[in-house]
Amino acid sequence: MQSETILLIDGENFLHKVKDVLKENKIDPKQADISRIDINFLLVKSLGQYRISRKIFYAAKLHFNEETKKKSMELILQQRYLKTQLIKQGFEFLIGGNVRSQKVGNEIIFREKGVDVKIAVDMVSLAADKRAKTIILCSSDSDLQPAINEAKKRNVEIVYLGFEMQPNKGLSYTTNRTILFRNSEIQEAVVNGEKD
Repeated sequence: MQSETILLIDGENFLHKVKDVLKENKIDPKQADISRIDINFLLVKSLGQYRISRKIFYAAKLHFNEETKKKSMELILQQRYLKTQLIKQGFEFLIGGNVRSQKVGNEIIFREKGVDVKIAVDMVSLAADKRAKTIILCSSDSDLQPAINEAKKRNVEIVYLGFEMQPNKGLSYTTNRTILFRNSEIQEAVVNGEKD
């Protein structure tokens, strides 16, 4: 069985961080279509020394909510477009959880559940089956630390791929190596994607 370098991206987490970077740099996220982001541009900038054989983007299944019809449809359409763009960029687009609406006071908020569990299971499975030599993990979820430790016990190098703005110290400590996206690279990747 061939060992590979595999990239695992926690999609909701990644998109949330991209929005944070845009806000920090005074770019209105409503004016920048992040569903068109050129992730391959970011990978070349940050991970040029790695030859990535698989790129997996984990997303959560969106459910239509009668109380927020317009917002629900907007999110569903945005995810469909993102999926199409990522497949064009050579990604596998996996549904690994659900986004559910929840009423908090007078407000309806959307929460993602289950993606981190799917990523953790895949990390341990790839390591146990000796299908990965290196796993590059793009997530800021500290709940993944036990899975990281299990993969490392099986001699898999784990690289934490985070963001210059607010990197996760726990993941930096637990993984073999940390690589951070620069804010300027994120902005450029969003702009490059919009040109396509």
